[in-house]
Amino acid sequence: MTASPGATDGRCFVSNPLEELARKLKTPGRQAALNDILAQTLARFDSQTGTIHLLDGEKQTLHLAAHIGLPPAMLDVVRLIPAGKGIAGQVVARNAPVTICNLQMDAGGLARPGAKQTGVGGALCVPIRTGGKIAGALGVGAVRQREYTAAETHALGEIAALIGSNL
Repeated sequence: MTASPGATDGRCFVSNPLEELARKLKTPGRQAALNDILAQTLARFDSQTGTIHLLDGEKQTLHLAAHIGLPPAMLDVVRLIPAGKGIAGQVVARNAPVTICNLQMDAGGLARPGAKQTGVGGALCVPIRTGGKIAGALGVGAVRQREYTAAETHALGEIAALIGSNL
């Protein structure tokens, strides 16, 4: 957050850098804005990997729109994800957050088989909504075992809402 002087009275107001970036999603600089939002989100959540997937509603397929920290071999695995498959696909199918405290030990079948190649321990993924409809998924992951809190889930949901309101 940065403080800026008010327009006429000299008071300061606080502007959120993520809000400023989210507004850029409606410009030709959309890809750079998605990457910047993801980078700031990872820093905020002390996480090393992240993805933003956007939903093709007709095909019910998530398309990778931005990523940080994924091994090159994983890109083909996560580039297109059917709704209901993998963590992001489950988020879309359920229209609700999904969290795993240790992806390497996941026996519940939420993660796709190749997901362990990411080296991610804890993962959190939330829906991106536009106009009340599911539009994608925002996910973060830590390279260690990590349980994301309810407050962190809420905060990541707020970032996803910023993204969704500017798509």
